[in-house]
Amino acid sequence: MGNREMEELIPLVNRLQDAFSALGQSCLLELPQIAVVGGQSAGKSSVLENFVGRDFLPRGSGIVTRRPLVLQLVTSKAEYAEFLHCKGKKFTDFDEVRHEIEAETDRVTGMNKGISSIPINLRVYSPHVLNLTLIDLPGITKVPVGDQPPDIEYQIREMIMQFITRENCLILAVTPANTDLANSDALKLAKEVDPQGLRTIGVITKLDLMDEGTDARDVLENKLLPLRRGYVGVVNRSQKDIDGKKDIKAAMLAERKFFLSHPAYRHIADRMGTPHLQKVLNQQLTNHIRDTLPNFRNKLQGQLLSIEHEVEAYKNFKPEDPTRKTKALLQMVQQFAVDFEKRIEGSGDQVDTLELSGGAKINRIFHERFPFEIVKMEFNEKELRREISYAIKNIHGIRTGLFTPDMAFEAIVKKQIVKLKGPSLKSVDLVIQELINTVKKCTKKLANFPRLCEETERIVANHIREREGKTKDQVLLLIDIQVSYINTNHEDFIGFANAQQRSSQVHKKTTIGNQVIRKGWLTISNIGIMKGGSKGYWFVLTAESLSWYKDDENI
Repeated sequence: MGNREMEELIPLVNRLQDAFSALGQSCLLELPQIAVVGGQSAGKSSVLENFVGRDFLPRGSGIVTRRPLVLQLVTSKAEYAEFLHCKGKKFTDFDEVRHEIEAETDRVTGMNKGISSIPINLRVYSPHVLNLTLIDLPGITKVPVGDQPPDIEYQIREMIMQFITRENCLILAVTPANTDLANSDALKLAKEVDPQGLRTIGVITKLDLMDEGTDARDVLENKLLPLRRGYVGVVNRSQKDIDGKKDIKAAMLAERKFFLSHPAYRHIADRMGTPHLQKVLNQQLTNHIRDTLPNFRNKLQGQLLSIEHEVEAYKNFKPEDPTRKTKALLQMVQQFAVDFEKRIEGSGDQVDTLELSGGAKINRIFHERFPFEIVKMEFNEKELRREISYAIKNIHGIRTGLFTPDMAFEAIVKKQIVKLKGPSLKSVDLVIQELINTVKKCTKKLANFPRLCEETERIVANHIREREGKTKDQVLLLIDIQVSYINTNHEDFIGFANAQQRSSQVHKKTTIGNQVIRKGWLTISNIGIMKGGSKGYWFVLTAESLSWYKDDENI
C-alpha cells in the first residue's frame, strides 16, 4: 500500500463513521479509532486544542465533556469546522464551535450536568493538522455535583468501557505528571481492557507543574509502567495562560523550549511535545487501520451479503397488494407457532446454553420444583399425634373405645391431602409464567412490526390466562377426588394386613440371609454335665447361632 493510499485510510474511516452516525447505528462493526481517556482536569481538552491550534472546546469546573465528541481532523488549505448535525454549515469562528458544542450537549442531556452516550461529530479542516480521528470522552469523576445522579461515576465508567473494550480502539490515556502515576484512573481503566498494554498510548501532561527536584523521566522512557506504544510528554497552557488568551502557537514554542532546556528531558526532546504526539497518533492510527482493514472488510462484506439476501426477499414485494399482506401475515403467525412449539418440545434450531427455558424449564418445575415444594411443607409429628389422639377421642365421645375408628383415620388423612393444593397451584403459576416468557421470546422475530408483535403477544397471553383458571379447577378437582374416597385396598396402601404381610416378608428375608457357615459331627467329652462320657452330636453353625442335635432333638 503506497503512501498516498495510506493517507486516504483515515478519511475513509471518517466517512464510514459519519454514515453510521447518520443511520443511528454501528451496523455491528467496530471502526478503528482512538479514544481519549483521563480524569477531570487531566489536560485532555488542552491536548486536543493544541492539535487544532484553536480554542474551541467548552471549559469550566466539574464535568464539561458530557457527550462523546468524535473529532475528525482533516488536512486542508482552508480552515473551518463542520458538525454532522448541521449539514452544509461551515464554522470559521471557533468560538461559535464552542457554543454549538455546549448547545448540542444541553439539547440531549439537559442543563443539570447529566451525561449521554450519543456522540457529537465534529470535523475540523486546517492546514495545521494531520489526518486524525479522536473520540474525547467525559472525564472520570468520583463525586456527583449539582443535580447529577448519585451513580454518575458508574455511568461515566460504563460509557468509557463501551468504547475502550473494542479491540479496534486505541486508548489515549492522559495522566497529569503532578499526581501519582500508580493511581492514574486512565491507566487503571486501560489496564482492565488491555492488560498487555498493546493498544494503549500514554500521554503525560503538566510536566512543568511537578515538585522541584522531581521528574517523570522513568515514565517517559517507558521503564516504570511500560506500554507497547510508549509515552509522550506534553506541556499545556496553564489556566492563567488560557484566561489571558495566550496564543497556542506561543504555547507550543514554550513547550519546545521547556523540553530542550530541562536536564531530565533534554535527551528525549525530539520524542516529546504536541507536534510529535500528533505525528505518532497519525502514524499509529494509520497502521492500526491498515492492520484491521482485512478483517473489517470481511465483516462488512458478510453484512452486505446478509442485507442483500433480505432485500431479495422483498424484491417483488408490492406494499399495496392485499394478498401479499395477508400471505406475509400468515407466514409470520405460522412461524411464531412453529417457534413456540419447538421451544416447548425442545427441538429448536438455536439451543440456549446459558439458562433453562421453555419445555426444559417446565420439565424441571414438574420433576424438581413440585417435589421440593411438597418436601418443604411443614410437618410437626408431635402436633400430628395430638390431632390423631383428639380425633379418636372425639369420635368415641363418652365411651372408651377398644379399636381405632376409621373416621379418625380418614379425617387426619384428608387434612394432609388437602395440603397438596398449595404446591400444585404454585406449580401451575410457574408453568403459566414460563409459557408467557416463551411467547415473548418467540415474538422478538416480529419486532419489525410492533403492532403485530403486541397483538400476537396479547392474544396468546390472554388465551393462556383463560386456560389457567380451567387448569387450576382441574387440579383442585383431582385433589378433591382423592379426598372424597380413600381406597384402602390399593396395593400401595399400608393397612394392618399389608403391614403384617410386609413384616413376615422381612422376617423371611432375614432367615434366608442367615447363611450356614459349617455343619457336621461334634464329639464332646470330659464335661461333668454329660453323663456317659463322650458323646457325638450333629452341629450347625450359622451366622447368627450355634445349634447341636442328638436323635433329632434340639439341645
